[in-house]
Amino acid sequence: MSEAALLEVTALAKRYGGVQAVRGVSFRLMRGEILALIGPNGAGKSTCFNMLNGQIKPDGGTILLDGQAVTGLSPAGMWRRGVGRTFQITATFGSMTVRENVQTALLAHAGRIRRMIGTAGNAQREEADSLLDLVGLRQQSDRVCRALAYGDLKRLELAVALTNDPKLLLMDEPTAGIAPTERIALMRFTADLARRRSIGVLFTEHDMDIVFEHADRVMVLNRGELIAVGTPDVVRRDERVRATYLGDGLVYAPQAGQEATT
Repeated sequence: MSEAALLEVTALAKRYGGVQAVRGVSFRLMRGEILALIGPNGAGKSTCFNMLNGQIKPDGGTILLDGQAVTGLSPAGMWRRGVGRTFQITATFGSMTVRENVQTALLAHAGRIRRMIGTAGNAQREEADSLLDLVGLRQQSDRVCRALAYGDLKRLELAVALTNDPKLLLMDEPTAGIAPTERIALMRFTADLARRRSIGVLFTEHDMDIVFEHADRVMVLNRGELIAVGTPDVVRRDERVRATYLGDGLVYAPQAGQEATT
């Protein structure tokens, strides 16, 4: 018997007027798996992502999380079911401290957000500090968020996404806007965390080095349709993918022991 999927998407579809933004997208994501969704601008990646997160209701198809139907649930409903989300442009409270941002998310998850008056104070402080330790931001816990470097904001957003102890993590352009060395460190950390905690990760990314080094499998979307799904090695050799997205001039710098592909 095959292992049950954490996330199972079947025939997902969305239309805007005469434009079919997403058409019949189906895939499975396992626990602890890192799955990348790539494709050219306008391919439908954001629409697909937003349907999975509950920001957009699909016109057709089904979404199962741990075998339970979650199609059409709101973002809050998905959050309660154990779905964490990070965004291409970081979404943090700039006037709050690093710790207060995490405390606020923890209180929201516990249903206690209405009890907050002013700052978060000592509420959930221990749990917040534990998450900040996890992402390497404990020493900056008292800094105001607007003073953080962008790479640190990305780490903070990841800490916030982990406050509901997610089983599924959706990451939209997780390395956008940060330095190359920080990109590698952030994705290595995320991949290691996901595998240790059996968190399924679905992420979009334009940096192909990040995709091919860290993803277990890659899905390629073009004009709303999946044109390829497979391991990084299989996908980067796919003629249709090279023609529509990667191009024949792609040079991939593999890890030691692998052969380069041009």
